[in-house]
Amino acid sequence: MALGDNTLVAARGNDARGRGIYFVQHELDYAVALSDKGSALAASDVIPVIAVPAGSVIMNAGIEVVTAASSGTTTLDLGTGVDPDCFVDGFDGDSGTAAGTFAQNAAAFQPLVCTAADNIDVTIASQSGTALTTGKIRVFAMIMDVSDIGVVGADEVDRDTLA
Repeated sequence: MALGDNTLVAARGNDARGRGIYFVQHELDYAVALSDKGSALAASDVIPVIAVPAGSVIMNAGIEVVTAASSGTTTLDLGTGVDPDCFVDGFDGDSGTAAGTFAQNAAAFQPLVCTAADNIDVTIASQSGTALTTGKIRVFAMIMDVSDIGVVGADEVDRDTLA
């Protein structure tokens, strides 16, 4: 089983009235990621969390610690295949980080356009000491569909030829 089979959720949320920014979240359980991988989680492991369709803009994304991790020293990045740490860079995700702690992007962040389908991934940037085996984080994102909506108005109507 490949890493991500049980950690990835699809982003969805179009409104019937039109397009707007929608919120998506997913709780990443390190025990599930460990089971997916089949061996110890380690530095440079990439865990896919939210699948983002092509033609989307990720307006913002972040992490919240739900349950403290069981690791020694662990830092986490949050990003995409294009930029692996564009949302969160070097978050202290080890056992000393209490539940309810948030991490989000830097002040200089610009929204990220996904021209091709991509994932919002958690990357284990560094790992030392006790291996990461338990704990949970919530990954969240605000996304907007910006793909082409096609023609939105009538080109011509029959009443123009009836007069």
